[in-house]
Amino acid sequence: MMTQEEFMDVMAMKRQGLSIKEIAEETGYHPSTISSWLRNGGPPLRRAGTTAPVIDEFWAAEIAGLLRAAPRLLATSVFELIRAKGYAGSYVSVARHLNTLRGPRFVAAPAASTRIVTAPGEEAQFDWSDVSQWTREWGLGELQCFSAILSFSRVRIWWFAPCLDREYTFEGLVRFFEFVGGVPKVLRTDRMGALGASQGRRFRLHPPAHASAQFHGTEIRACQASDAKRKGKVERPFRDVKERFLEECSVTGAPASIHELNERAARWLEERVHSRLHRGTGAIPAERLVVEAPLLGALPRKRFDTAYVEARRVHVAIPQIEWRGVRYSVPPRCLGQRVEVRQEVEGSSIEIRWAAEVVATHAICDIEGMEVWDAAHFQEAQMAALSRSRGRHLSVVVPDDAPTVVPLRLDIEGDVDVDVPGLARYEADGTGS
Repeated sequence: MMTQEEFMDVMAMKRQGLSIKEIAEETGYHPSTISSWLRNGGPPLRRAGTTAPVIDEFWAAEIAGLLRAAPRLLATSVFELIRAKGYAGSYVSVARHLNTLRGPRFVAAPAASTRIVTAPGEEAQFDWSDVSQWTREWGLGELQCFSAILSFSRVRIWWFAPCLDREYTFEGLVRFFEFVGGVPKVLRTDRMGALGASQGRRFRLHPPAHASAQFHGTEIRACQASDAKRKGKVERPFRDVKERFLEECSVTGAPASIHELNERAARWLEERVHSRLHRGTGAIPAERLVVEAPLLGALPRKRFDTAYVEARRVHVAIPQIEWRGVRYSVPPRCLGQRVEVRQEVEGSSIEIRWAAEVVATHAICDIEGMEVWDAAHFQEAQMAALSRSRGRHLSVVVPDDAPTVVPLRLDIEGDVDVDVPGLARYEADGTGS
């Protein structure tokens, strides 16, 4: 390959008026090579290191098998999976091979842009994304993925849950604060209906969301409509959730429960994100968190209550309250009273309070229309009902001199001798009928 010094000689000969053919004869290179170097401004740069091994037939078959199982699998995931099987080549070779099979993944953007830079501890972003396309196939039902990320260090969490309402959003934020060890100054998200209501360009937080922000000493800011770039730090990583993590789960084996899915997500982030170089920041997120953590706000001494808490009125005659289509019992002394029902997010039971006293605890029933009774409540209610209605019914009075009636025994085996019944009164009319 021509050196830079040789190219300078070629340029000098070109300035002297020599033709490309004459320059080729002088230097010993092909005329087309001289023409190409002159057109491109010099010879191509020499690659450092040795050439990475190409994808041979064995690894091509392995990659084809992975793509049959998950056609949307990214090159990074394919590289990780085959490297675990012993592949010693480079990621570039894998990406080049996949490009020949599927073509390039991205096209050029319509306009140039730059990253939005935030200071340590200044901001975190959070959002939900629907992942039911994968979880339905695994038998886990409709699931959503909550993600929150520190804008400076890029440390994040993924939490899969069956609902994206206000209580689950609060629980996701609290788990994020506990994971990173503090609270950022600003929480940025979109115009989430669970947290507030839009009024033109304004977004007004609901009182519970405002109370949650005040409790943690932070501020919730909503982006304007069609301003995805403002919270792109949480939007783009959803590609990793769907195109890398979930696709890899489809190949390596689907999780059997939501709990297992969340555990695998936490391990995946620790091994594949937090401990590796981030291409955007040029640093390892876990190391950046060491710098950012002291600048985060302190966690509250008491954990924010993310449970469902709602008031219910006990029936005036039947000691029961309704909770999500099921009727649960309370002590009869609570008839007609207003009680408070509390259920933890992801909890399997409810707690019923009356006048700051826990009067009932029930396991959650998923069958709509059912009645769930506590044995003590049922017995107390039954005794109260019978005591009130005892005087309203007729009672049978038996005189003291009444003859004793011996019941007929029906458990005697064989023939039994009985007296002949008197039938004369039935034959008075002579008809015998």
